[in-house]
Amino acid sequence: MMYHEISNQLIDFIKKSPSAFHAVRTMADILTAEGFIELKENKKWDVRQGGRYYVTRNDSSLIAFTVPKRNMKGMRIIASHSDSPSFKIKENPEMESDKHYIKLNVEKYGGMLCAPWFDRPLSVAGRLIIKDKETGGYRCVLADVDRDLVLIPNLAIHMNREVNDGYKYNAQKDMLPLYGDITAKGSFMKQVAASAGISEEEILGHDLFLYNRQEASIWGASHEFISCGRLDDLQCAFASLQGFLAGAKEDYMAVHCVLDNEEVGSGTKQGAASTFLYDTLTRVHDCLGCTREEYLIHLADSFMISADNAHAVHPNHTDKTDPSNRPYINEGIVIKFNANQKYCTDGVSAAMFRDICKTADVPVQTFINRSDMLGGSTLGNISNTKVALNTVDIGLPQLAMHSPYETAGVKDTAYLIKAAGEFFC
Repeated sequence: MMYHEISNQLIDFIKKSPSAFHAVRTMADILTAEGFIELKENKKWDVRQGGRYYVTRNDSSLIAFTVPKRNMKGMRIIASHSDSPSFKIKENPEMESDKHYIKLNVEKYGGMLCAPWFDRPLSVAGRLIIKDKETGGYRCVLADVDRDLVLIPNLAIHMNREVNDGYKYNAQKDMLPLYGDITAKGSFMKQVAASAGISEEEILGHDLFLYNRQEASIWGASHEFISCGRLDDLQCAFASLQGFLAGAKEDYMAVHCVLDNEEVGSGTKQGAASTFLYDTLTRVHDCLGCTREEYLIHLADSFMISADNAHAVHPNHTDKTDPSNRPYINEGIVIKFNANQKYCTDGVSAAMFRDICKTADVPVQTFINRSDMLGGSTLGNISNTKVALNTVDIGLPQLAMHSPYETAGVKDTAYLIKAAGEFFC
């Protein structure tokens, strides 16, 4: 039952996080309730031994950290990402079709599976930028049209008899969501503004995305599976946060890091290739009166876990997985390897993580791509170009990665929470 309780907490977390902006706000709310103090990048920091803090960038990335009461031995960091593949709403989104329909103009964000986006209830969430009347600056307000709002309808098989023989989707033609009949013209941004409690005229900019409205499900013969949207990578973000809060955090600076834009290469001011993590770590050391050399010494004695979900063996496509490295759902955390450093795991970091999991009594599996197949990459090796330290790439096993409705196991979230709690000792 513990697994189902944790899975229901994960479902609640994901439901509150229909966009990367909402995910960061949800985590910030949890941290605030736990007594963490928010820091602003454009303000002076007062960081002290024994303190607990968090800082955000771009409303979509977050770093929370604790400072030991005594001199720190180094840093322990778990990094995950807040974004998921979706469709981003373009500027001037309404498009009239045949004088009878209004559809929305969208573009692909990240490398998603297109087919599962059809014929399911979708909505729109993200952020709106408005002018703050008191300060004269710009302010983000979150928007979520929290109802079934749009749908991408399939073309009937009678009009495309060969569709089941293979079809290449055209994002500009096939993937545009239907918003309403012709009477809906001119109302989309009004609805979005209303969901944020503002007027359409106040909107100066927006970052809006489609998200799947289908309710999450715990299912299977023994209720062993969990399915919902955005498991990649909110499952790791959630589990890392829970372990971060549960850990003793006595000897090391503990860091919970969630970065945006992993799905599009991380090359943004708030991504793994940015200076966000570096800026935060060095700024903390400056506040504590540490020298540059002391920061580098701490860095050399630090360890990072890059947590981004992994591919489980698919029951209908068992041949797509490496012959001897075959992770399965509910059988433990997956260590990810790649000889060409798409993953940054090496012998040292794998040994360190295995030892943590052994102490925590958590099972471990391994994933390596078939040698004749290209795989993906993640944020670990990209982050290491800015903050170089021993790093292991891990994930929780799942099916249908980059679908709007992914599947994972009820046990694996608990395994990562337990390992993260041990890590943040």
